Amino acid sequence: MPNLELSIKKFIISLRQRGASLNTIRAYELDLKEFNNFLNKEFQKIPDFEKSARVIVRSYLTFLAEKTKPKSPATIARKIYSLRSFFKFLVKESAISQNIFSYLTTPKIRKKLPVFLTEKEMENLLDLQKDTFSLGLRDQAILELLYSCGLRVSELVSLNIDDIDFFSGTVRTIGKGNIERIVPVGDTALKAIYKYLNFRKKFAQQNEKALFLNYAGKRITDRSIRKIIDRWVKQTAIKKHVSPHVIRHSFATHMLNAGCDLRSVQEMLGHKNLSTTQVYTHITTEHLKKVYEKAHPRA
Repeated sequence: MPNLELSIKKFIISLRQRGASLNTIRAYELDLKEFNNFLNKEFQKIPDFEKSARVIVRSYLTFLAEKTKPKSPATIARKIYSLRSFFKFLVKESAISQNIFSYLTTPKIRKKLPVFLTEKEMENLLDLQKDTFSLGLRDQAILELLYSCGLRVSELVSLNIDDIDFFSGTVRTIGKGNIERIVPVGDTALKAIYKYLNFRKKFAQQNEKALFLNYAGKRITDRSIRKIIDRWVKQTAIKKHVSPHVIRHSFATHMLNAGCDLRSVQEMLGHKNLSTTQVYTHITTEHLKKVYEKAHPRA
């Protein structure tokens, strides 16, 4: 049996080298450490790891299903995928001869439609008076940019001032897999950013390149972005839980409702596969049904 603790470290290094996101790396690391702890506790002595594979896999699935807080099918599917990828890596490294998780089917996951804000809800959030708050101009620019471009929160916090091109009306961002893309930015968002940049000079630390800063004048974190959104949502009548990703969903949904083609939305969101973007067509179909029922005389 290979030294799993050392192998996990090597695998995590390989993920970093491939440009995996921080959240993806964390998820893999937690899943693999959990599996390693399970092995150490339940199988202290394994004479032949691959011969015991069937027993190990069955026992681990039982362990997941019977934990104090039962795992959802989506979580179990993710853990299986993590182990399948890890053991594929071990085979590639010649540490084992076969991937014991390659033949395991993942639980069927019922796809949930993304939560999104209506155009009116989004308007209410963006139109809140924020400049009376000390960093209100920053918060307004953050919200406008999230909605204007549909950025991931990780992409937003990694932006530098030079990534905003006021002349061409675009933003350059690095998405998943370290892939760079150029996204259009609306005039309203650009105006909000311009106002914020004039204010930013007052508290930015010297040579700080980050676009969005915290109170200390350093690059803001994704956790702070979530707190900013929570702060302003509480001042509206919105009853949904609003995260940066909900604003991203709102961007995609509103674009499709307005007639934007799916391929263009895919490009702007930075989705590798069109199937990932197609989830929004279910939302827009529901929207079309409501419009149809209201408009058609025989509906």
